[in-house]
Amino acid sequence: MWEIFLSAETEHDVGKQQLESGLYITNAQIQDSRPNFVLMMVDDLGIGDVGCYGNHTIRTPNIDRLAADGVKLTQHLAAAPLCTPSRTAFMTGRYALRAGLGSTGRVQVILFLAGSGGLPPNETTFAKLLQKQGYTTGIVGKWHLGVNCESRNDHCHHPNNHGFDFFYGLPFTLFKDCKPGAGKGVLVDVQEMLWQTSALLALAILTLLAVRAAGLLRISWTLMAFLAVLSLLSFMVWFVIFELLQTWNCIIMRNSEVVEQPMKLETLNARLMREAEQFVERHRDGPFLLFLSLAHVHTPLFVSEGFAGTSKHGLYGDNVEEADWMVGRMVETIERLGLSEKTLMYFTSDHGGHIEDGPNGGWNGIYRGGKAMGGWEGGIRVPGIFRWPGRLIPGKEVEEPTSLMDVFPTVVKLAGGALPENRILDGHDLMPLLEGKTNRSEHEFMFHYCGIYLNAVRWHPPHSDSVFKVHFFTPNFSPAGAVGCYDINICLCYRDYVTYHSPPLVFDLSRDPSESRPLSPDTEPRFAEVLERVERAVTEHRRTLTPVEKQLTWANVLWKPWLQPCCGTFPFCSCEETNRTPAGPQ
Repeated sequence: MWEIFLSAETEHDVGKQQLESGLYITNAQIQDSRPNFVLMMVDDLGIGDVGCYGNHTIRTPNIDRLAADGVKLTQHLAAAPLCTPSRTAFMTGRYALRAGLGSTGRVQVILFLAGSGGLPPNETTFAKLLQKQGYTTGIVGKWHLGVNCESRNDHCHHPNNHGFDFFYGLPFTLFKDCKPGAGKGVLVDVQEMLWQTSALLALAILTLLAVRAAGLLRISWTLMAFLAVLSLLSFMVWFVIFELLQTWNCIIMRNSEVVEQPMKLETLNARLMREAEQFVERHRDGPFLLFLSLAHVHTPLFVSEGFAGTSKHGLYGDNVEEADWMVGRMVETIERLGLSEKTLMYFTSDHGGHIEDGPNGGWNGIYRGGKAMGGWEGGIRVPGIFRWPGRLIPGKEVEEPTSLMDVFPTVVKLAGGALPENRILDGHDLMPLLEGKTNRSEHEFMFHYCGIYLNAVRWHPPHSDSVFKVHFFTPNFSPAGAVGCYDINICLCYRDYVTYHSPPLVFDLSRDPSESRPLSPDTEPRFAEVLERVERAVTEHRRTLTPVEKQLTWANVLWKPWLQPCCGTFPFCSCEETNRTPAGPQ
């Protein structure tokens, strides 16, 4: 079949196009030439956890085969080192702070499903643009970009309101609270403070009662009542908000309906695969876009039947190998339906592995740092694999800087859509690189944010193989001598949690990818030029930023009962999905 990719304007304005040979191609054939898309993202996966990126003990044959059959990116980068901002950038092709999803302090991601913050309705996702091109779009798995704004059913941040015709999965994410016995993961110090306050007030009341009963002091009943109310309020805030987090946050939705609350982890992955496969089967005649957003390998770790104890790296390795199995199932489905040459498949992680979780967290290979570290490579360098038989050269590697934000313009252009002109895009079309039509990335500069704070800048000078990275600040590791923020479990981006550098630290990633040898004027002739050129780029970049409503403020993030998704009558939210698929490989 003749294949030709025309702009959306040409496609709509002309009934048929004449090729140089005199043959004609109709609009129907143009439509048929557009690919389907299957985008697969693992949560918190370290780049060093994957075989084709250097791991020799965790088995990832399906991901490795995807790379062997397609193009592997070796300098693929998340636009943020945490879930919510990284996924915002991925969906919109723009840095997260352009959408108001860069944090200013401690709250770096959405913490409560019933918060009012999230991906603003006026943002344009690639799914919205593909809908306009006649694509059926679906997301199966994790969202973590908010649900409601002002009422329980407005769904202003929901996937269905951002271009996805179908949604099945976790509107939130996996937190420790989702797995009984795994501990607590949301504002743990606040929980402890509320519990201790209520306990101390209760103890004070009992003490005063004993003193009054003994006749030692005359104590006002008004004071006693006041203390009792304070104690009760403190206890209720702690219990209702935090002790019921599994019910509030850990749910499954099918489109706008809550189908399981709280969710059962034992069969979650099998259900996600069932829904993903059925979506492809329903829309096999295409065109379609499926975003398979895995719950693995975020903590709390869990495995389905058939995967427990199968790896050499304990529960974490089991999780990675199950994620690999899920990727393999997706590839198998595409091949079984005869869609391989009509489908562009993509695999990545939303950011680096969480090294502070120790054996339960990811490995970032030779790269320094990890999750929540916007400057160090370990927090932002992720796997990036594209497979499209018949179009992309198998086994090709691209070592140029690329970004998760590049997926937006890539899929929109391949779908025949036009990129929005009313907003700044930070991603670039990857097809020229993937097809070998150019050997140079369009990313001369890349800006690495931690929250709203510019952590580092990458410069790939024209006509040079060097990739310089300039760090304005770095996280303070703890305890002393550690390689992560183990005392607080995750690094923060502000105040006493970081050290600012004057002059900034400079590394050449082409020679020192592990960022272990800072450059100096004595060791790098271009040192002054690097700092000067990066400073000018930062100034130009900041001119493109416009004020927007901040979505991760305390007011937008904290739990609001009137926004809580619920099956049943609030607050008695409880339901279990029927016909749940048996777990394990099939």
